[in-house]
Amino acid sequence: MVKTQHGIKYAAHLITNHFGNLVGKVCECLLRRGPLNLQAIIRFTGVKETSVKNSLLVLIQHNCVQSFRLIEPGGLNNEPKQITQYIAVFDNILHRMRFSKFLAIISQEFDKLCVDIVEGLLQHGRLTLKQIVDRANNYNKTGNSIGLDAVQESLRKLVTARYVEHCPIPEPVLEPQNEEDAPAKKRGAKSAKIVVEPETLEQRALAAALPMEAKRFSLVMDIELNDDGEKDQNKSPDKHSGDKRKLDASEPDIDSETTKDEVVLWRANFEEFIRRLRHKACVENVKARLDDGAAIVVSAMLEASKTEEKKVKTASSVPLSVNSIYEEVIKSEKGRNMTFDHVRAALVQLTSPPSFVRVDDESYSIDFKHTIEVAQSDEVESIVLKRHGTDAYRMFRLLLKAGRLLETDKIADAVFVEKKDTTQILYKLWQDDYLIMEKLIAGTATFLLWKVNKLVLWEHVLDEMFHAALNLSIRVAYELEQNKEILDIPPDKREGPMQKKYDNLRKMRILMESSQMNLDDAIMLFHDF
Repeated sequence: MVKTQHGIKYAAHLITNHFGNLVGKVCECLLRRGPLNLQAIIRFTGVKETSVKNSLLVLIQHNCVQSFRLIEPGGLNNEPKQITQYIAVFDNILHRMRFSKFLAIISQEFDKLCVDIVEGLLQHGRLTLKQIVDRANNYNKTGNSIGLDAVQESLRKLVTARYVEHCPIPEPVLEPQNEEDAPAKKRGAKSAKIVVEPETLEQRALAAALPMEAKRFSLVMDIELNDDGEKDQNKSPDKHSGDKRKLDASEPDIDSETTKDEVVLWRANFEEFIRRLRHKACVENVKARLDDGAAIVVSAMLEASKTEEKKVKTASSVPLSVNSIYEEVIKSEKGRNMTFDHVRAALVQLTSPPSFVRVDDESYSIDFKHTIEVAQSDEVESIVLKRHGTDAYRMFRLLLKAGRLLETDKIADAVFVEKKDTTQILYKLWQDDYLIMEKLIAGTATFLLWKVNKLVLWEHVLDEMFHAALNLSIRVAYELEQNKEILDIPPDKREGPMQKKYDNLRKMRILMESSQMNLDDAIMLFHDF
């Protein structure tokens, strides 16, 4: 999905809120103009070179900007040049609103130390093993020192589950892309050529920066540390039986491709968190459309295919037999009351229209793409219902399902609404950019034809959501700034009217921040899933 105008404003606002106006200005410049070198950023922003460099370092540290080198051909006697450029990573900026959701996922699966490690990575962007150990001890309220072994073991769990990964390559080198590099793909002898759109420079840079799979989730730690967070000279290389041997400083690290001069930097893997949130959205959609039993079966299918799905990105889950699904269902507390027949009945529901699950030779797999599309349609229909009423909702739903141009009379007959009222309602939907209208002139008569263009409409709806999220975020910031004095008063000194004002402000903040989270769920549905 392309970056919408309000999406860019919203992303720039998030960065400004978190890191200040200067960093926000540099980030917005990159969001609007695409890849730029240092001199171009200075020219477009009017900010001093030192300040721009510092801003870029902050954005890179927090995974919001990726640098890369682009090879530019030289002249007759000149060698090719490598120019360092920077791109804003739009998706990672949006993820900053989801940190609480990410931590909730970790807290459900792991212990507090794992939560603390992920929280540190989300707060600081990138950390070395030593920094992770230091932070774990600084934030430990028990008073006991957290040893290196405990931190390493927790980090291993998170890496194995793919919630934490090695940071991308700092400046991957990209060759200039020629038109010949993306040849047209033929469908057949009599068919016209299908032109495959070449990857954008941003996509190429992010793909080149991503480490190979083996290195990205390598469990080899960079250095040996003692309990004080310093390198332990006396510790044996083979620290744990069965673990990979820690290499001496003079040895190259084959597994992680890390040399003695390199330090391994870790960061949160947003891709895995979004995958889990997509699973949650699928289960909730099935539950809302069908029932609890069907949702339990879908949840079990997701759990059973979790390991395999991480290895291959597909539009559907791994195929499972009904016996495998039942075995996974009864593992959960909610599924223990379900019999084999209950599971079979749920699968019949799930494979019937709107068909959340595919069946092929007694093997069942969740159709992620279709399930999300159904949820998207429900979301847009809900917006139409709230804004334009029941009749407009029924007309929009009819056109969405039809997927083609329909004439006003046919729509009026189908929804049992007078033609005059039908025309007025359809016209309002068209004015709000929810419908496409075409005029058909036949002799002296003019017919109005209406259609829903999902591709255009979905982008329009997403932009409206970004606009609403931006306004909500600005309002929250404004209210907190206006009531700063009340927030600064110590709890034991808030009495009478001041306590009442504080309670009202707290309720307002909870309501608004809850609305922000719900709106972000809808944004993920259209942008991330």
